[in-house]
Amino acid sequence: MNRSRRSRRSTGGGRLGRLALLGVAALLVLAAACASSPDAISEGSAAGTGTAGSGTGTSTSDTGIGTAGSDTPVLGADVTVSAAASLTAPFGMIGDELTAASAGAGEVTFSFDSSSTLAAQIIDGAPADVFAAADEASMTRLVDAGLIVGEPRVFARNELAIVVKAGNPTGIASLADLASADVVALCGEDVPCGRYAAEVLDQAGVAIPTDRITRGQNAKATLAAVAAGDADAGIVYATDIVGADVEAVAIPAEVNVIADYPIAVVADAADPTSAEAFVAFVLGPGGQAILADAGFLPAP
Repeated sequence: MNRSRRSRRSTGGGRLGRLALLGVAALLVLAAACASSPDAISEGSAAGTGTAGSGTGTSTSDTGIGTAGSDTPVLGADVTVSAAASLTAPFGMIGDELTAASAGAGEVTFSFDSSSTLAAQIIDGAPADVFAAADEASMTRLVDAGLIVGEPRVFARNELAIVVKAGNPTGIASLADLASADVVALCGEDVPCGRYAAEVLDQAGVAIPTDRITRGQNAKATLAAVAAGDADAGIVYATDIVGADVEAVAIPAEVNVIADYPIAVVADAADPTSAEAFVAFVLGPGGQAILADAGFLPAP
């Protein structure tokens, strides 16, 4: 509407021009009217640019394409990530965001399991572009084998917690109570969460009879045993309990273990640039926010 009014004033300026000989006052009116015409053009151009920008912004929002000012990188090829099972939820969100941002140019797929199992698979030749572990020992195995590019970087930390069924029907209130529980779920002895649990129990001076322990392949399987009622309680990562239909019993800080999570690009990555883009997003504000929402502690 404003542009239409200014257009009519500009047309009126033409009529005033024909009457300019009538006096100086008419000339001044003509000058003012003519000056309004460039304003009308300028506003029209700005509005057009705003509309295009708005349209482009809508497209960017809809597709998630990373642009200048965005912390979401664009993948140039598919990326396969081998990651600790405890990373399933946040990495799934990170993968979805990066896949959407890449608008068909690249897709993120995952293999989730215990870090030690994944490290063994990569050493045996399993395809992987990025490795994210729940312990430094598993990452060191790949570094020592010459299968990692550059220096691994710690991107998050985690701690352990006791997990019980919703409502805590067996009344587990501390690590000491695990010694008298009928069945306790722990991770396998050779996987990170199993080694961490053994360290916690040792530091707390708690011994659980071996015939009362059931072992899970990874933290997710261990939690599932408790949720299904196959165990009275278990020890898993605190983040595994977030959002699950179970309850947590805190482990005192003085006996708890803090797990460092390192990430790195695998030497045989099919597209190292895209693999590094995934790592960069995990380390950046977008990835860190997702990990924090999932309950992970920040990297040191």
